Formats: sequence, C-alpha cells, structure tokens
Amino acid sequence: MTWWSVVRFLHVLGAALWVGGQLAVSLVVLPLARRLLDESRRAEMLNAVGRRFGMLTGTLFLPLQLATGVAIAWHKGVTWASLAEPGYGRVLAAKLLLFCAVMAAAGLHGWASASGRAGFARTMAVGALVGSIGVVLLAAALPAT
Repeated sequence: MTWWSVVRFLHVLGAALWVGGQLAVSLVVLPLARRLLDESRRAEMLNAVGRRFGMLTGTLFLPLQLATGVAIAWHKGVTWASLAEPGYGRVLAAKLLLFCAVMAAAGLHGWASASGRAGFARTMAVGALVGSIGVVLLAAALPAT
C-alpha cells in the first residue's frame, strides 16, 4: 500500500459518505418523517437534518474531496490542457463540471429550504442526488493510467 492508495481511499470514502448520506436522507429519513411526524415536527426535524448534513459537507466532505482530488490530479500529471484530451482528461473534465453543478444544486437546495420554497428545494435535492450518482459513475469510468 502506498501513500497514494490512502489518498485515493479518502477520496472514494468522501464520495461514498456524500452520496450515501443523500440516499439515506432521501430513502430512509424523509419517508419515515413524512409517515410518523406531524407537519410541524417533520419540518423541524428535516431542517435540523439538512443543517447538520450541510455543516458536515462544508467542514468535512468538501475540503476532503478538494484536497484529495487536487492531489490525485497532480500525482497523475493532469494539467488544464490535458482536460481537453480524449480519454482520462475529458472524463475527468466532465466529472469536475458535474461536481460543480452538484455543489450548486446542493447550495440552492439549502437556500430554497431556508426560504420556504419547498418545490424548488425538492427539485434541487433531486438534481443534486442524480448529479452525485453521475459523478460517481464518471469516476468509475476514468481510464486507468
């Protein structure tokens, strides 16, 4: 095992926690909250879950993904120019663009939730989840170099 194996493991772990957290909230917490809690308690609990998940994202997930992602790209010799090249570069570029879109959707979800725009918040949550799954699929599609 090398140092780079640990860096890659941390990058994959961060992605798994982010997507797994989104899936857990969407598929476990939200349906149970809808079924078991009245509207007032449900809103209070889901707001608390969202704030906690957002805090963990901002303080742990995002810095971990950025640091390990930049380190891995540096280790593989990725340059801005190489992002336009077929194969690894273009797949990585697509992954990075989709990751940025996911972070924007997640941020908009938080804003919309706090502003009482439930429909838009739901749309952004679904977009962030689908996009996150897309990021993981693109990561799995990166050619070995």
